[in-house]
Amino acid sequence: MARAKPQLNSFVRWLLQGLPQQSTEGFYTPETPKTEPQHTHPWYRVMCLTGVDYFSTLGYQPGIAALAAGALSPIATLVLVLVTLLGALPMYRRVAGESPHGDGSISMLERLLEGWVGKFVVLALIGFVATGFVITITLSAADAAKHIIENPFVPAWMQHQLPLTLLLVVLLGGVFLIGFKEAIGIAVVLVVFYIGSSLVVVLEGFRLILADPSLIANWTGRLSIDYSSVGAVIGASLLVFPKLALGLSGFETGVVVMPLVRGYPDDDPRYPKGRIENSRKLLTTAALIMSFMLITSAFVTTVLIPPEAFQPGGEANGRALAYLAHEHLGELFGSLYDLSTILILWFAGASAMAGLLNITPRYLPRYGMAPDWARATRPLTLIFTAICLAVTLAFRADVDAQAGAYATGVLALMTSAAVAVTLSALHKKQTWAAAGFGLVSLVFIYTSVVIVLGNLSGLQIASFFIVGVMVVSIVSRIVRSTELRAERVEVDAEARRIIRNLAQGEIRFIANHRQRGDIGEYSSKEAVVRRLTHIPPKDPVAFLEVFVPDASDFSDVLKVWGVEVGDYPIIRIQSPSIPNAIAAFLLYVRDQTGKIPHIYFEWSESSPIFKAFTFLAFGEGDVPPMTREILRQAEPDPSRRPVVHVGG
Repeated sequence: MARAKPQLNSFVRWLLQGLPQQSTEGFYTPETPKTEPQHTHPWYRVMCLTGVDYFSTLGYQPGIAALAAGALSPIATLVLVLVTLLGALPMYRRVAGESPHGDGSISMLERLLEGWVGKFVVLALIGFVATGFVITITLSAADAAKHIIENPFVPAWMQHQLPLTLLLVVLLGGVFLIGFKEAIGIAVVLVVFYIGSSLVVVLEGFRLILADPSLIANWTGRLSIDYSSVGAVIGASLLVFPKLALGLSGFETGVVVMPLVRGYPDDDPRYPKGRIENSRKLLTTAALIMSFMLITSAFVTTVLIPPEAFQPGGEANGRALAYLAHEHLGELFGSLYDLSTILILWFAGASAMAGLLNITPRYLPRYGMAPDWARATRPLTLIFTAICLAVTLAFRADVDAQAGAYATGVLALMTSAAVAVTLSALHKKQTWAAAGFGLVSLVFIYTSVVIVLGNLSGLQIASFFIVGVMVVSIVSRIVRSTELRAERVEVDAEARRIIRNLAQGEIRFIANHRQRGDIGEYSSKEAVVRRLTHIPPKDPVAFLEVFVPDASDFSDVLKVWGVEVGDYPIIRIQSPSIPNAIAAFLLYVRDQTGKIPHIYFEWSESSPIFKAFTFLAFGEGDVPPMTREILRQAEPDPSRRPVVHVGG
C-alpha cells in the first residue's frame, strides 16, 4: 500500500492537468485560469469535429422526412435548407462574432440579463445544453449499435443493443481522456469517409433516376394526387417543418468549440478576429455541405424507395441511404456504407462531448456552482461519461424513446440563440437586423412549441437535467462560500501609499459600511470602535469599505483604491462578497508588508439565520465571523493569520 500512494498522486495530477495552481499564500497565480484547450487547429479540421454530429443526421434525416411528409419530402427538406441558410447560419455567424471564446449564445444572454436573474437563466440553458449534448451522445451510440445489429454480416453474439451501446459510450469517453487532438484526428477521417460514401450513394441514385424518367413521373403523380395546388404544397411543407428540425443540430456546437479554431498570429485575445473569421468559414462550409446533401438525399430516397419501406419495421426506416446502398450498389458496398454510418453515429457524440467540456468550465466554476477542479478536462470527461451510461441504462438504449429529449434540447438552444441575437441587434439599434432575427426567433419558438406539445417526455427529461444542474449548483455555492474568491488583487497608487504609512506601526483597519461618507460619519465610527475594541488612542487607523456591484458573481479581480475624506484614509474595495474581499485584502497586505494586519468590527444585532442567507444571496451577512472563518481556512498557521477583532 505504501507504494500505491505515489501512483495515485500521479493519477490525480494527470486528471487535474491544466488547472491553475494555488500559491503558498492562498491566492491563485495572477494568470487567468486556462479554460481553453492549449492546441488550436485549422478551421476545416474543427469543422469535422462539429460535423460528426451535424453530418451524421444524414443517417436518419431522409427517412424521417419521407415518413413525415411522404412525396412532399424533397420540398419540405428545401424549407429546412432555407431556414438553415437564411436563418440559422446568419444567426450563428453573429454569435461567433459576439462570443468568440466558446461561451456560445448563452454568454450573450448573460450579458443582457444581469444579476441572479441572468445566472438562473444561464443555469436553465445549461440544463438544456446538458439535455441536448448528453442525449446526442447516448442516442447516437444507440443508433450506431442498432446499425451494427441490422447488418447481415454481424455475428449473433454481437447482436445485443444495450451492452453494445454502453461499450460505444465508454470508448468515446476513452478518446477524450486521451485528448482533444486525437478526437479531432478521428473526426476528420470519419467525416471524409462518411460524406464520400454518402455522395457515392446519392450520385448512383441520380444515375438511376436519369436512366428511368418514369420514376420522376411517378413522384410528381403522387404529389398531384395529395396536393391540388402549389399553395397547398408550400403550406403543407411549412406545417411539416418542425418534424424535420433535427436537421439543424450542430450549430451551437460549432460556436462552443471556437477556442479550438486557429486564428491569426496577431489576434487580440479579447477579440480574436482571425478566430472569428475562420469560425464563420467553418459554420458556412458545414451548412452548405449539409444543405446540398439533405436536398439530394431527400430527393433520391423519395423517388427510388417505395413508401411502405419507410414505415416502422420497413427496410428503409431510419436508414434510407443505407437501404439504397445495399439495394443498388451491392452488399459489399452496402456493408462498407453501414460501417461509415456506424462510425460517424458513434463519434457524433464527440462534438457533444467537446461542447460539454468547453462550456461547463466557463460558467459553473466561475459562479461558484461547481468545484474548481471542474475546469480540468479529464475529471469532467469521467463525470459526463458516467452520466451518459446512466441515461443509456435508463432508456435501455432505445433510440425512439430519446428522440423527444434530443429535439427539445436542440431547439431550446437554437431558440435561445435566436432571442439572444435579436436582443443584441435591438440593443445596438440595428433595426433591420433585429426585424430579421425576430422573424427567425418566431420560427424557432413555433417549432419548439410544436415539438414539446407533440412529445412532453422531452420537456420532462430536460426538466430533470435543469433541476439537477440547479441543485448541484446551489449546493456547490454553499460549500464553496468560504473560499478566497480573489483571482488577483489590483491596488492603485493611493491605496499603496496608505498601506505604506500604516506599516510604520501596527496595521489597523476599521470595517465600515458607508452611509453618508462625510467626515462626521468617520469621526463617529472611529470613536465607537476605539471604545469597544480598545484600540490605543494614538495608533493610526484606516477605514476599509467594500462595495458589492453584483453579488451573484462568485470570483473576480479584487479592485482596491484609496481616498481621503478630511484626515481619514480610506481603502475601498469592489468585490462580489464582503467577507471574502476583506480576507483576501488582509492577506495581500500581510504579504506586501511582512506584518500581520488587524481588522476591527462591531457586532450585528440581526438574526444569525437571516445573516447567513444574506451572505449567500447578497455577499454580506454576519461579516466578522465569516471573515475570520475564511482566514482560518486560507491560512492554517495562526501566527501568520490576520487578526479579527469584534466589539459591541
